[in-house]
Amino acid sequence: MIYFNIPPYVGTELDYVKQAIDAHKICGDGQFTKRCNQWFEERFGAQKVLLTTSGTTALDMAALMCDLKPGDEVILPSFTFSSTATAFVLAGATLVFVDVRPDTMNIDETKIEAAITEKTRVIVPVHYAGVACEMDTIMAIAKKHGLKVVEDAAQGVMSTYKGRPLGTIGDFGCYSFHETKNYSMGEGGALVINDPAYNERAEILREKGTNRAKFFRGQVDKYTWVDFGDSYLPSDMNAAYLWAQLEKADEINNDRLATWNAYHEAFAPLEKAGKVTLPTIPADCVHNAHMFYLKCKDLEERTALIRFLKEKGVMAVFHYVPLHSAPAGLKFGRFDGVDQYTTAESDRLVRLPMYYGISAADVAQICEAVKAFFEV
Repeated sequence: MIYFNIPPYVGTELDYVKQAIDAHKICGDGQFTKRCNQWFEERFGAQKVLLTTSGTTALDMAALMCDLKPGDEVILPSFTFSSTATAFVLAGATLVFVDVRPDTMNIDETKIEAAITEKTRVIVPVHYAGVACEMDTIMAIAKKHGLKVVEDAAQGVMSTYKGRPLGTIGDFGCYSFHETKNYSMGEGGALVINDPAYNERAEILREKGTNRAKFFRGQVDKYTWVDFGDSYLPSDMNAAYLWAQLEKADEINNDRLATWNAYHEAFAPLEKAGKVTLPTIPADCVHNAHMFYLKCKDLEERTALIRFLKEKGVMAVFHYVPLHSAPAGLKFGRFDGVDQYTTAESDRLVRLPMYYGISAADVAQICEAVKAFFEV
C-alpha cells in the first residue's frame, strides 16, 4: 500500500532530540526552539516568530491579540480546516463565511467587501495547498476598512506571493508543523508577528500570562503574572525534531516540487481531454508542493476514484467538508452571499499521496492507477 502521507524524516532528528535531553532542557524555549524561531525570522525576513504547540494555538494567539469582543465578526472561507474557525470562536467572534475561487480554492477576494459590516474586525485568508491568496487586494480592503488580517499559512511554509513569504504579509501569520505538513515536529506551529507593537503581549500570552521572557533576557529582576495567558510553548524535543528538517528545508522543498511536477506532467493529457481539472498556480505565486489534487467531474466520480485507487494499493483522500454546512458552522456563523463554488468544488477534489522521499516508482504507480481509472 502506498501511504497518503509519511511524516518527514531526514536522519538527524534523534541526534538533536538527544542533545535536548542531555542539555536537561526539554520544556519550551530551549536551544532548538530558539534556533527554529531565528531560522524563520532570517529566512523569511519575519519581524518575530514564536514556535507554538500547534498551528491551531498559533491561530488562537493571533485571534486573542485581535481584541475581539462578542458580536464582532470575522470573514473567512468555509473551505478550510476547523482550526481556522475555532480560534475566532474561542475569541468570541461570529464567523462570516464567503465563497472560494474555483481555480485556487482560496477565499474569493472579490466577495470579501460585500461581507463587511460595522461589526467586522478581521479577515482570515487561508493559503490553500501552499498557494497564496490575492493578498494585495485583501490588504487594500483591510486598510480601507481598518481591519486586521490573520494569514492562515498552515500549509504555506516556503511559499511566496510576489516574492514575500506567506505569513509575513498580514498583521499575523500562522504556520503548522503537524505530521502532515512539509516540515514537522509531530504537533506544532508558529506565530509570525509582523508588528513589533505586539511582541511583548505575544510573549506574555504564550508564557501563561507572565513576563518570564523579559526575565530571561535580564530586562526585569523577577517575573510575575501580568495579564491573561496560556501555555503555548512546545517541548524543545519537538523543536529539535523540526530543526533537523529546517537544516534540509531546500532539499525537502525541491523533492516535493519534483513529485508535484511529475504528477502535473502525467495528468496534463487528462486535463486536456476534459476528464480532470489540475491545480492552478497564479503567476505571482511560488508554491511549496504541499499537496497535489485532482478535481473529478462530481462527488460520485470522486468517490469511485478513491475506491478504485484503494483497490490498486494507493491511499487517496478527499478534503474538507465546508465549515458552513457543519453543525458547528451553523451554530457559530453564517455564509454571506451565494455558495457557488465552495461545496461543488470541494465535492470534486481528491488528494494524491505527497510526502518527502516518495519514490519515483510509487509516483509512477499512482499515475498509472489514475490513468487506468479514466481509461487513458
